[in-house]
Amino acid sequence: MLHVLLMTLVMAASTSTPINPSTLPNQPVRTLDLDRYAGQWHEIAHLPMFFQRECLGAVTARYTPMPDGTIHVHNTCQTDSGMQTVDGVARVVNGQPAVLKVRFAPAWLGWLPRAWAEYWVIEVASDYQWAVVGSPSRKYLWILARRPDMYRGLFESIRERARQRGYPVEKLVLMAPLD
Repeated sequence: MLHVLLMTLVMAASTSTPINPSTLPNQPVRTLDLDRYAGQWHEIAHLPMFFQRECLGAVTARYTPMPDGTIHVHNTCQTDSGMQTVDGVARVVNGQPAVLKVRFAPAWLGWLPRAWAEYWVIEVASDYQWAVVGSPSRKYLWILARRPDMYRGLFESIRERARQRGYPVEKLVLMAPLD
C-alpha cells in the first residue's frame, strides 16, 4: 500500500519535461466514447517512469465504468517476482471524456490534489483498437492496443505523431513485440 502511495506522489510531484518544438498540438481528442474505450488494453510502449521501473512485460490496463460515473482502473505487469497489480480510479474532468484524473493512492488521500494525475487520451483509432495516452506536461506517454502486439508501421506512425506533439519518443520503452 505504501508503494502505491509513494509512486503516486512521486509521479505527481515530478517536474515537467522540456517542450520540444512541435507541429501537432498536445491536446486530448475532441470526442471519446468511454463505453468503447472501456475494457482491456495492452501496453505497447511507455515513457520511463518510477512506478513502472520493475515491469518487464505483459503490461495491461483494464478500465471498467462504475455506476457513480468513475472508472475503475486495474493495471498489471510481469516483474521478476511475478505479476504485480495496482488498482485505482479515474474521473472525467469538466465533462470531457478524454480528459481524466487518475488516482492510485488510497481513497482517504483522494482530497489531496497531488494524489490525482492528469491522463489525456490524445489519439484513438476509429475502431478503438489502439490509443495513445499522454499528459499536458509531456512527461507521460503510453501507446496502448487491444492486442498484445502491434504492427511496426503503425507503431512508427504513432511514435512520429507523438514526437510532433513534443514527447521525448527517443526514450520510449517497448513492452510488447512489433510485427
